[in-house]
Amino acid sequence: MEGTKPVNKKLAVALSGGAVLVLALSGCGGSANSSNDKLNSWAKAVCDAVKPQAQKIEDANAAIQKQTSDNSTPEAVQNTDAQAFQDMSDAYKAIGTAVDNAGPPNVDGGQTKQTNAVNELNGISASYAGLKKQVDKLDTKDQAKFADGLKDIATQLAKLSQSGNDALNQLEKGDVGKAMAQQETCKSASGSAAATTG
Repeated sequence: MEGTKPVNKKLAVALSGGAVLVLALSGCGGSANSSNDKLNSWAKAVCDAVKPQAQKIEDANAAIQKQTSDNSTPEAVQNTDAQAFQDMSDAYKAIGTAVDNAGPPNVDGGQTKQTNAVNELNGISASYAGLKKQVDKLDTKDQAKFADGLKDIATQLAKLSQSGNDALNQLEKGDVGKAMAQQETCKSASGSAAATTG
């Protein structure tokens, strides 16, 4: 069904931008040693929780990528995309919960940084849940309508991947980012997420 293939490819490209959001939380910057034990244990708690979720997001990306290379039916594309969006929604929600449960990082303005990041992650989770609902409603019997619906979703996805990680970037600036960069689980999470974007 060639009508949906280029559109789903667009979806996959837009989706790969979503991995950047996980990168923001995976503390890629700096590797200076932080002597702040409280901050290090905070970073460890968050990174340990982020790692499996980063994998989930990466797997969801891969599933959508795979549907673009196969000669997939609209039903198969719909099922794969809906599941991928659900998985991403769950993953971002879980990361938000992890940041929330970890408490504020032990830095100036830690409470604000934490609150903003949690709100942002929950917002991203809700956006993916919304996209799943849209995919579920697409008409798979009408190729043209289905392709149009996917195009609309791809547009929203592109916006989603470009916006909304300001608070995450704020969270991982300075000492917090340095502490996260030292955690093994963050190093591997950022490495794997980076692989899907490139």
